[in-house]
Amino acid sequence: MASSSPSSNYNQEVEGGHIIPLDQNILQKHVAFFDRNQDGLVYPLETFQGFRAIGFGVFFSALSAFFINLGLSQKTRPGKFPSLLFPIEIKNIQRAKHGSDSGTYDSEGRFVPSKFEEIFSKNALTYPSALTSNELMKMLKANRDPKDYKGWFASYVEWKTLYVLCKDKNGLLQKEILKGAYDGSLFERLEKERSSTKKKAVV
Repeated sequence: MASSSPSSNYNQEVEGGHIIPLDQNILQKHVAFFDRNQDGLVYPLETFQGFRAIGFGVFFSALSAFFINLGLSQKTRPGKFPSLLFPIEIKNIQRAKHGSDSGTYDSEGRFVPSKFEEIFSKNALTYPSALTSNELMKMLKANRDPKDYKGWFASYVEWKTLYVLCKDKNGLLQKEILKGAYDGSLFERLEKERSSTKKKAVV
């Protein structure tokens, strides 16, 4: 049996140059995009850089970095003293899962295909493979757990941010876009497209 040195798992390179461990679950892959130096920890500056890389403005990126790292750091660092650097430990990101969500990530951070399909079978009434803004809001209300106000707020912010960033010209959030958001590949693509646009502008 081959030895499992720290570097032996880091041999899968994804689009955009980021390297992720082969044994990561899909929720970890979703977050790994923001681990800009690939050390298994996401600091507020890296969260800020990740949001900027996919097209968000300075103010929104800074605000997101503050609240995300403040809210998730200690949840992903069980048994450790709070750190003023507010790192998020990717290996424990499933501990930061909130309620009132779609259930597409299970309690271990794994992808649940049936729950993903339910997003569209239950809510995509106008187009079978896309959500309108109104359908998205109805889904969020249907997913609410009683008195889970933090979960309500977290789900609203996550989904509305994704909708604003990724809706098409007709105001639809497409199924393939959402799948890419769940596994993190969407972020890699957006960063590559933004980088390419910048290069063309310079030329």
